[in-house]
Formats: sequence, C-alpha cells, structure tokens
Amino acid sequence: MSACVFQSFLGPDIEQFLAHKRALGRRYDVEEKTLALLDAYLLNNKFGDLVEITPAVVDKFLLSRPRSRPRSYNHLRCTLGRLFSYLVDRGKLAEAPLRSPPRRGSYQRAPFIFEPAAAHRLLAVARTLPSNGGTFERGSTYFVIFAVLYGLGLRVGEVCRLCLKDVDLERQLLIIRETKFYKSRLVPFGPKLGALLAQHLRQRQAVLDGTPSEDQPLFSLRGGRPVNPGTVSQTFHALVPRLRLAIPPGVSPPRLHDLRHSFAVGALTRWYRQGRDPATNLLALSTFLGHVDVNSTALYLTTTPQLLQQASHRFQAFAAATREALS
Repeated sequence: MSACVFQSFLGPDIEQFLAHKRALGRRYDVEEKTLALLDAYLLNNKFGDLVEITPAVVDKFLLSRPRSRPRSYNHLRCTLGRLFSYLVDRGKLAEAPLRSPPRRGSYQRAPFIFEPAAAHRLLAVARTLPSNGGTFERGSTYFVIFAVLYGLGLRVGEVCRLCLKDVDLERQLLIIRETKFYKSRLVPFGPKLGALLAQHLRQRQAVLDGTPSEDQPLFSLRGGRPVNPGTVSQTFHALVPRLRLAIPPGVSPPRLHDLRHSFAVGALTRWYRQGRDPATNLLALSTFLGHVDVNSTALYLTTTPQLLQQASHRFQAFAAATREALS
C-alpha cells in the first residue's frame, strides 16, 4: 500500500504502477516519493488529462526539480520513463513523452577491493575495540559483524536485522528477512564462520539474564536494541586509518559497502582459479547476494589485478586448445 497520497488525475495510474512493481518484488519506496513530486506538479498546474503531458511538460517538470548530480537526475528521469512505459504497455499512452537524454556522469572511481590480507587486518583491529560504548562485547561483536559482511557479502542492514532465530547452526544457514526486495533468502556459511557465530551466541547468553528470546537481535546494545547500520559504518571508517591500506590510483577510499564488492569479486576470482565458468555461475551469485537479476550483480564485479590474471590464464588455455585443434 502506498504511503503517499496521490491527488492528481494520474494518481490512480501511479498507484497501479507501484502495486505492479511491488508485486514483482521491488520496494519502490524512493520511486514512490519521486512520483509524488510529479503528482503534486500535475495537481498544482491543473493538468487534467494524459494528452496534456507532452514532452515539453515533462522537460519543464524535470527542470523544476534541480539535481546537481547526474546520478540523481537520471534516477528521476528513469522513474518517469518506467511509469510512462507502463502506461504505453497498457494502451493509455500512444508513446512515452520522455525525450530528454540522461546526463553523463563524471568519472566514477572504482571501489576498494579488500584482498584477504587487508580483510584479516580489519578483523584483527576490530577485535581490539574497547567495550566502553553501548555495544555488547564491542571488540568481539564487531569482529563477527565484519567477518559476516566480508565472508557472506551481506548488506549491513541485513546483518543488523539478524535475530537469534535467524541463525541455524545445525544446518549452517542464516535466514535473511526483510531484504531490499522484500524476499527472504537462506544464506549458507562454512565451518569457520559457524564457529564464530556459535562463540558469539555463547558469549551473549553468558552475559544476558535468563533465556533469551528468539526475536532478540544477534548483534545488540546493552539495552537490547540492535546495532544501527550507521554506527557500524562509523566504526568501520574509524578503523580504516589504522589498517594502513595502499589505495591504488583511481580507487575510492574504502567504504563499508566495499566488503560486499570484495565478496563478489572474490567469488569470481575463485571460479576462474577453479576452472569453473563464471557466466553459468553468475545467477547463483546473484541469488546469494539477494539481487533481483544478474545485471545488479554485474555492477559488483570490479576488475582487479588478481581477477585479470585468472581471466588471462583462462584465455591462454582456451587459445592454446584452439590452436591445437586447428593445427
């Protein structure tokens, strides 16, 4: 159900469009707010029919919402385009009245990819955090949080929302609920991460009084509240200077989300090394990461020297086999 109230003549169509996208597993919360701006614009300017929404009107609306960053402008434009395409598909518009091209973004720096040695340094430094804040066993808690983020490629919000009932040590599974696209998923983990989670649960139970509820957060403050994603990000950025990382030219300073990038790149590198076909395994990686389609996963696969080396070895083997077959 939409949180915004749409009052223009286009309101019912916007609500149907949002319902359609959400039925496909999309949240569309930001898009809903974007379309509320369009709805208010149509209402305030007294537009009353679809035939009045011309390319000039759409351009005027876009100009009325200044966006300094190309990415923000393109998101606004893209949301309008999807709405108009939806209306075209249902025969309510003959053609989409969107003519303005997207804006070209400036050069985007590549994310920082944590190689295993850098990840181990992050975990080691996290373990030394003193317990002078509100987080339960602060050092060991952040050690496990960063290990889960790096080892499983989860979103920080997904990790912070984990409850005790979401950890299945017997089957070695995490149950990820309330994902970005509404759908829950099962994420398997290996014996090393399983041992870390089991130890964290034992430490947590030793401190808490009585039998903990299954709905209690896995990573919590002393008051019982879950650790906030923003707090995890702040803690990460406070630790980064202590890692003494060498940041290559053209690469952004490390961000918390780069741990997720690192997981995806690491998986692809291992496939090359093991002789597995990355293309046929990409769908599995997309499902593991909780993406709707593989195109979203492809954005995470940043080229690294190690990845290029493995791809080069694969190509050399392929070329050698081809030359042998043709000779």
